[in-house]
Amino acid sequence: MSESNIKKLLQSVVAYGASDLHLVSRSEPLIRLDGSLKPVNLPKLTGEDIEEMCYSLITEKQKRHFEEFDELDFALLLPKIGRFRANYYRTLGDIAAAFRTIPISIPSLDDLKAPSVYKKLIKREKGLILVTGPTGSGKSTTLAAMLNEINKTEQKHIITIEDPVEFIHQNQKSVFSHRGIGEDTRSFATALKYALRQDPDVILIGEMRDKETIEAALTAAETGHLVFGTLHTSSAAGTVNRIIDVFSGDEQSQIRAMLSTSLVAVIAQSLLPKIGGGRVAAAEILVTNHAIANLIREDKVHQIYSQMQLGQEETGMQTQTQALVNLVKQGVISRENAFQFANKPDEIAKLVPRPY
Repeated sequence: MSESNIKKLLQSVVAYGASDLHLVSRSEPLIRLDGSLKPVNLPKLTGEDIEEMCYSLITEKQKRHFEEFDELDFALLLPKIGRFRANYYRTLGDIAAAFRTIPISIPSLDDLKAPSVYKKLIKREKGLILVTGPTGSGKSTTLAAMLNEINKTEQKHIITIEDPVEFIHQNQKSVFSHRGIGEDTRSFATALKYALRQDPDVILIGEMRDKETIEAALTAAETGHLVFGTLHTSSAAGTVNRIIDVFSGDEQSQIRAMLSTSLVAVIAQSLLPKIGGGRVAAAEILVTNHAIANLIREDKVHQIYSQMQLGQEETGMQTQTQALVNLVKQGVISRENAFQFANKPDEIAKLVPRPY
């Protein structure tokens, strides 16, 4: 009974077009629809209910891992229902779970109405492209669409290193080696070290979460590979600072030099509720040119924001403020939501005056 219950719940998540399902004891099941949590009209769950449902989906090995570490990340494919990224955890001693839907059909950049500069960026032979933003901001979807574009147009060997593997690409012109942490490799840093011996053209790193991984990513980008990665940062300049700050003071000048030559672009995105339902991505786009590279090398990251505003027609750059203001003026998002998600709300206030 428990397995059919959880499968029905996950089926309803897909049917509603929701992004997430949350199971927490003493609460009814909750789904995230257009960014907001909404209860499903079902009774409140106990820890035993959730344990029975969740354990029906995993192997004995995964169960042992969860009981030892109280955390479990994995990807789940349910035939005729969909694919999900799952996380099991404990709250007040009870098991709880979060499921994120992963579309089986991978969107194209055109489907996402992505800025045209994205198609130019993926033509690069080497360097580091970072897609950043908070959890649930669509980073994985944007990266999947970029890899999808390469797959359709270039003959490349693409290695993805993720925890767990999310989008599974069908080989078209390119060939994919999908590697899951814990299943296919021990860690991001280990996988990256050996990836360079696997003749990749393109490497996707699901999360650049520690110094060792960031260093390996920069080395891969410097040695002739196109590397895609993610960070939980909300602005382009903030992303550059975050990478540099991972290293100690005496290492920072070398990292700034590496970053100035290898960083191709930072796309810092957030997903905002659209007027009338659905969500839309607003992206701050930094594309490294000679001036930006100099600012990174000379420790003048605070000047990057104003540099991004120059010659945008040629560079393809845009600030988050410009992206948000355009969406408000097009009637896609409300002024209130633009204000709420803005890194610089004072700029929104000047550019989009409150209607009286």
